[in-house]
Amino acid sequence: MASFRELLRAAKAEIDEVDIVGGAQLLDGGHLLLDVREPDEYDQGAIPGSLHIPRGTLETVIEQRVPDRDQPMVVMCAGGARSAFAVQTLKQLGYTDIVSMDGGFNGWKDAGKPWTRPRSLGPAERNRYQRHLLLPEVGEEGQLALLDAKVLLLGAGGLGSPAALYLAAAGVGTLGIIDMDEVDESNLQRQIIHRLDQVGERKVESARASIAALNPYITVNTYDMRLSADNVLDLIDGYDVIIDGADNFPSRYLLNDASVKLGIPVVHGSIFRFEGQVTVFDPRQGPTYRDMLPEPPPPEFAPSCAEAGVIGVLPGIIGSLQALEALKLVLGIGEPLRGRLLVFDALDLSFREFTLKANPDNQVTWENRDRIDVVDLEGLCMPALRGA
Repeated sequence: MASFRELLRAAKAEIDEVDIVGGAQLLDGGHLLLDVREPDEYDQGAIPGSLHIPRGTLETVIEQRVPDRDQPMVVMCAGGARSAFAVQTLKQLGYTDIVSMDGGFNGWKDAGKPWTRPRSLGPAERNRYQRHLLLPEVGEEGQLALLDAKVLLLGAGGLGSPAALYLAAAGVGTLGIIDMDEVDESNLQRQIIHRLDQVGERKVESARASIAALNPYITVNTYDMRLSADNVLDLIDGYDVIIDGADNFPSRYLLNDASVKLGIPVVHGSIFRFEGQVTVFDPRQGPTYRDMLPEPPPPEFAPSCAEAGVIGVLPGIIGSLQALEALKLVLGIGEPLRGRLLVFDALDLSFREFTLKANPDNQVTWENRDRIDVVDLEGLCMPALRGA
């Protein structure tokens, strides 16, 4: 049986290898640095901009993280042995422009080259979010982004309940909840964040308790107040994404105008009897609520759930989709529902998609943000623009 030294010599005979100086030159020229050390080694120090994939998971992960097999890469470990074997493996997988950096991270540090101690998840966080860490689209970098994210939920009702619970479970680091109502027994048919023993409590406090029971390591900001022109800009400022679970048109138009002015994407959801819809209003990259609905319909055509009813599981489906869209926006993955309205029919169990486009008559836009006056909107919910 061949010794390790013999196997290493054989691997190095089949690959291209550079020293620290040559590796630095390649990185300056645009090569990707692939770090194949173990997580505990990486946590102690890494070269900025490197892609970390431990050697033991390389074969199962690399094609997802680096789909272009012609991507130029410098492969690095601690000293140069594991990187040589990694390059050998990558060549067998069809990667064409790869070299091993002899001397590895230890040689890089000894040469005085720049390195940092990367922020990383602790053991408990790795265990909690390990199913996320297995996803190449998320990984540790994405999970850290989730922990840094701030998502605001307008409403702790039917839509806000599943959205809040799934965002908390996913590790979104800060959740804000706006609601001025208290828990009623009739809410429990669909608002799963509340329990029977919380009837009579303020909804924001009931929601906070349920979230803390699920994930006590995140921050929950509660706002027990009515959304108004006096507070909306202060409330939403600083959040990365807003989940719209409002149940009335004035609040939706008010939220739209404020979010457009500040450039914050809104994941909109609504439900009616057996039907729900979801879309993403991103004022910087697509149409907004006023593009979809320039004016609210007459009240007789838009009764509330209290008037028309709703099947209890429907808000769970739509609220979960809203949470999913929020996670995609935070992670920068997939194709969020910008410019697309997804409509779900629970009776047919069908999804339909409609294209949303910018309305040329709509003046409440990101380009006009400095002219938007955020005011309390009643009646026709008409916008207020300076100089209009």
